[in-house]
Amino acid sequence: MSLATDGGDESGAGRSRRSSGPRSVKRSLATILLGFETIVVFLGAVVTLGLVSVATEPTPVSPLAVIIGGVLLVAALVGLIGLLRYSWSYPIGWALQATIIATGFVTPAMFFVGALFAAMWTYCMITGSRIDHTNPDQPKEIA
Repeated sequence: MSLATDGGDESGAGRSRRSSGPRSVKRSLATILLGFETIVVFLGAVVTLGLVSVATEPTPVSPLAVIIGGVLLVAALVGLIGLLRYSWSYPIGWALQATIIATGFVTPAMFFVGALFAAMWTYCMITGSRIDHTNPDQPKEIA
């Protein structure tokens, strides 16, 4: 019998859960923010769809375009959450913040919502990076 803890058991019963160690504060803050932002963007897309559908005047976008755009934006936000372990994903986050602000051209309230989330994203990136750099035990992001 071996007392090894590396999961040498052939049945796999002795394997421990894969742990990547502590996550960076920047990544944790970004994950939380993107999770909330996904919910708000979904609700914003539903409101925009309702406004476009009941509009009496011709609108610059069709309801189908709102549905497709909303689904793509929500999917991009959810996908980005899974990619935050890579350092190249953070510029994509900045691009998504700009895209959400640009949705204000369809629904003007989204200018405010997008600017609010962009400000929170900026805060998370600055504060998270500062905390990660002051704590030497934090893991570095994968390049």
